[in-house]
Amino acid sequence: MLTAFHPGVSSQKFDTNAKIKAVFIYNFMKYIEWPKEYNSGEITINILGDNQAIYDELTKMSRVKKISNQSFSVYKIDSPGNVGNPHILYIPEDSTDQLSQALENLDGKSTLIITEAPGLARKGAAINFIVQGNRQKYELNKSNLESRDLKVASVLEQLAVLVN
Repeated sequence: MLTAFHPGVSSQKFDTNAKIKAVFIYNFMKYIEWPKEYNSGEITINILGDNQAIYDELTKMSRVKKISNQSFSVYKIDSPGNVGNPHILYIPEDSTDQLSQALENLDGKSTLIITEAPGLARKGAAINFIVQGNRQKYELNKSNLESRDLKVASVLEQLAVLVN
């Protein structure tokens, strides 16, 4: 039996849309307004679980891009108990079962919660990635945004699939 070794390829599910999602997340940062106390220092993005592809793409972007005058950093966290107080919490599809615990830990905090599984914009996420007609899109739940004291620019709202 012959087996081949491919460096950099792991047995985990690879997110083929990671680069596209990273660009979306970067643009979300530009078009979401956080309360004033979040507008100084570094923007933090926490990724719940082990989506290495999205982590790598966002980390590459963080080395060369800024949002206004703020740099941003990306962190992987292993449980909702370690979520802290980030600007953004990204919950990949394989960590969806941890959404309710994350919501509980972020109660009263102005964190943009982004998910990628059907129905999660109705279950507490502000933005949820979907694929519609073979195109990457996103659902936006404006009331979930506003309940976290976040404001969305109209351009972001116009491009979204709106859900309540």
